Amino acid sequence: MSQFIETLQPFLQEAWKKAGFNEPTAIQTKAISEILANKDVIGESPTGTGKTLAYLLPVLHRIQPGPSHIQAVILASSHELVMQIHGEIQTWSQGSGISSAAFIGGANMKRQLEKLKKRPNIIVGTPGRLNELIKMKKLKMHEVKTIVIDEADQLFVPEHFQTVQQIVKMALSDRQILVFSATVSERTKSLAKDMMNHPLEIEVGRDELPASKVEHVYIKSEARDKVDVLRKLVRQEQMKALAFFKGIDTLIEFEEKLTFKRVEAGSLHSETKKEDRATTIKGFRKGDFPVLLATDVAARGLDIKGLTHVIHIDVPQDADQYVHRSGRTGRSGAEGTVISLVTEREERNLKQIARELQLSLVKKELYMGEIVDDGTKEQSRTAKKPSKKPFNKKKKQKGRM
Repeated sequence: MSQFIETLQPFLQEAWKKAGFNEPTAIQTKAISEILANKDVIGESPTGTGKTLAYLLPVLHRIQPGPSHIQAVILASSHELVMQIHGEIQTWSQGSGISSAAFIGGANMKRQLEKLKKRPNIIVGTPGRLNELIKMKKLKMHEVKTIVIDEADQLFVPEHFQTVQQIVKMALSDRQILVFSATVSERTKSLAKDMMNHPLEIEVGRDELPASKVEHVYIKSEARDKVDVLRKLVRQEQMKALAFFKGIDTLIEFEEKLTFKRVEAGSLHSETKKEDRATTIKGFRKGDFPVLLATDVAARGLDIKGLTHVIHIDVPQDADQYVHRSGRTGRSGAEGTVISLVTEREERNLKQIARELQLSLVKKELYMGEIVDDGTKEQSRTAKKPSKKPFNKKKKQKGRM
């Protein structure tokens, strides 16, 4: 076990052993000691590099277990991310006596109030629901020591930032604030610093990460043919793919066409009901269908174990969006493939993103249901084409009558 981990509480050391981890990741190495020193931190590290544990381990280390008051609050950008973080809290706090609870919009309010009556030590929730509970005077922030803002770039957008700000203001002025995200814009940094006390900025660059095992490829296709390309892709064996769309209308259109072609697919977007979201994600995790169609907002923070492919149906609008989408596969050093389906115009945009991110981007094509190197189809046609035999004209000899 790393010397680094041996400084943490015994229950965390035991959980580390059970997880089978060796050395901490770069963001964990840089952030944990600073958080333990009670510093405010802005942490930026690519998706899948262990950001959740980078803030969760030190937060859990300092929690005083037992029924008392809420000591730490974690804000997350989506229902799925809230539940995933809560799952991590439960896993890493086993045997500690630390109690926790999750709060999301759309859930039964009476049940959530019952959770608060049990006086959990640490809570995680979406800003809207937590702010609602604060206004009802059911959630008291005056004894909260640490506030974590996860996926900050999503929570600091205009429609959410004011709510986040109100929650932070309800806590004591000497509270610790931790801001984490895969990408942190200058605007996000500026807004974060306004509510923090001399924050330490921690950034993990790609050159500090282990060699990536993720392959980035693209396939050219007319827009109208993309659904057929997707259908052929997901029929490959052992594929577990997350396909991204920029809008709900296109997603629904693809879902209907895939269903007509008898290809099973799940879908996740902002209009999906809470119960349906949970059922869909559970089914996808179990492998009931090979592809989950999703919009960016719905899939934000979604962590699916064993995800083999990320497929960009619509090219990301910028490098940050490409990072967040693509980071769903190849997590924690696993292998993965990112496939972008592009028109001729989109190809230029994708190459610009690849240059910005310094990615090796390879052009591929579909042939006989397989993803092959570009030009394989043409080479195969040439190889199969019969060679022309020389045509010898034979002079006809006229016979005698």
